[in-house]
Amino acid sequence: MNIILLGPPGCGKGTQGEMLAKRTGLMRVSTGDLLREAAGKGTALGQRAKSYMDQGQLVPDDVIVGLLEEVLAKPETTGGVLMDGFPRTVAQAQAVDRLLEARGRTLDWVLFFDVPDEELLKRIMGRAAAEGRSDDNPEAFRQRLVAYREQTQPLVAFYRARGNLVDIEAVGSIPEIAARVQAKVGM
Repeated sequence: MNIILLGPPGCGKGTQGEMLAKRTGLMRVSTGDLLREAAGKGTALGQRAKSYMDQGQLVPDDVIVGLLEEVLAKPETTGGVLMDGFPRTVAQAQAVDRLLEARGRTLDWVLFFDVPDEELLKRIMGRAAAEGRSDDNPEAFRQRLVAYREQTQPLVAFYRARGNLVDIEAVGSIPEIAARVQAKVGM
């Protein structure tokens, strides 16, 4: 089973992804984690990624797609993966399709965590207070939300047209949202 977790920053993808990975036994693949791990290992792709990250630039699609391809080649992913934070654009979504198809796999579900903007800001500010994350401030959040709306939100229509998008109302407690996921996709 191959699943993409989609939604704006602060929607709960990471939290729900961790819970879903535990319930299903699927490997959770976070783009940020992949980039940091590859950079730390010093692989060729990791060195390329690190050079962009050190300059504060976005890592190009070919590097991220290459890292995902390495993950999908691992034996522990033959049963599927949960992709968190990737794809972010339609071009990346098409690359994911090609990677899966090359392995005889398909994308089963795209879980779209829908949360109103005011709730997202409240969550981000709460996370900033609890975790002290410097990127969790109102201005940085607004910039991330604009980038999400421009680049990633078109994926909602893309996957809805394909028939594998599942809308998840992601407001409420963590267990309530997890129960909605389980009710919608049986996991």
